[in-house]
Amino acid sequence: MQSKTKEKSEFEFIALMAFLMANAALSIDAILPGLNGMAISLNITESNDLQLIITMILVGLGAGQLVFGTLSDSFGRKPMVYVGALTFILASFICVSAQSLEVMLVGRVLQGIGLSAPRSISISIIRDSYSGDNMARIMSFITTLFIIVPMIAPMAGQLVLESFTWHYIILFQIGFILLVLVWFGIRQKETLTKANKNKFSTSLFKNGLIEFLKIKQTVVYTIISGLIGGAFFVYLSASKQIFQDQYGLTTTFVYVFGALAFSMGVSSFLNSFLVIRFGMKKMATYFLIIFIVASMLYCILFFGDVNPSLPVIMIFFAIQFLSLGFIFGNIRSLAMEPIGHIAGVGAAINGFVSTLMSVPIAIFIGSFLIDTAYPIFLGFFICGSLSLALMVYLNRSKKK
Repeated sequence: MQSKTKEKSEFEFIALMAFLMANAALSIDAILPGLNGMAISLNITESNDLQLIITMILVGLGAGQLVFGTLSDSFGRKPMVYVGALTFILASFICVSAQSLEVMLVGRVLQGIGLSAPRSISISIIRDSYSGDNMARIMSFITTLFIIVPMIAPMAGQLVLESFTWHYIILFQIGFILLVLVWFGIRQKETLTKANKNKFSTSLFKNGLIEFLKIKQTVVYTIISGLIGGAFFVYLSASKQIFQDQYGLTTTFVYVFGALAFSMGVSSFLNSFLVIRFGMKKMATYFLIIFIVASMLYCILFFGDVNPSLPVIMIFFAIQFLSLGFIFGNIRSLAMEPIGHIAGVGAAINGFVSTLMSVPIAIFIGSFLIDTAYPIFLGFFICGSLSLALMVYLNRSKKK
């Protein structure tokens, strides 16, 4: 009986952390079907400008983590989640009332700042509760559930658009985060112990940063997270441009997007079992190699050519996302493993640096997306190769 109770509580913890993180994914993915409506409402004429509505929320996600993550080491995890959620709700009303692209982008940055609290602090809560390969196992389960949101979010957005305007997609997001907050408030205990609580001071972040930079493993895997995240964010910001504009998919775009998200969910689920047997480092390395080889093959086959048929590009994307499902959770866990004593500020710096890298990478690669998806796969190859080189460097430096 005790084992069943423990299993149930662990499942609830996994589900709650997944839905805390999923608020960020929902705010990115649910809005995708509404981008055309936004373009009309905000007088946007350039397709690449629409990418900014996606990428600017990432700027807020990166910057906000520094504030909320650091403060959570002093004031606790739960209070900072509440403050972040309130910031997101206020910012959402700015987005709903926006009449220009500039105001919309301000609202999206503020949305990201607010969402950075549940996103980064959930990582701190997980690190407070688990460590090692067991943390990677829990992260994989969380990612598996988390992937459900990117799968259904565009469909939910499309469903809202059938009866309402894009404004109601944002109102739907407000309702979602309120429901998760109620669940979080009732069922989740504070995980920051008195022993790990740091007295608030202006040097709190500075000391945490110094400690963070001392740990080579954490620094290297944080940089890798930025490289891989940048390649993935290009897809997120440009998926509408690829499938709706280049392939002519309109309402069926949401199903294509959901299918690719499902492939990542499958690999995340499998990783939760395989990581215990093979370890985080091996799993991340093996599938990073697959990620690189698949993108290199695409670049060779379709160099200087138009897009391949939809089934062909879907196969290549599916391979990439299957690989990412094995890479993401393990890389994040490897970065967080040595810094349990500064989990709050550590998760904040990790998230900030990786996002700070990801956004310009996504914007730069996305600027080349005009009439073909080729730049995405070239970006996959370059970012993946640099990541593998960093892992080789880290392994050699440890042996020495």
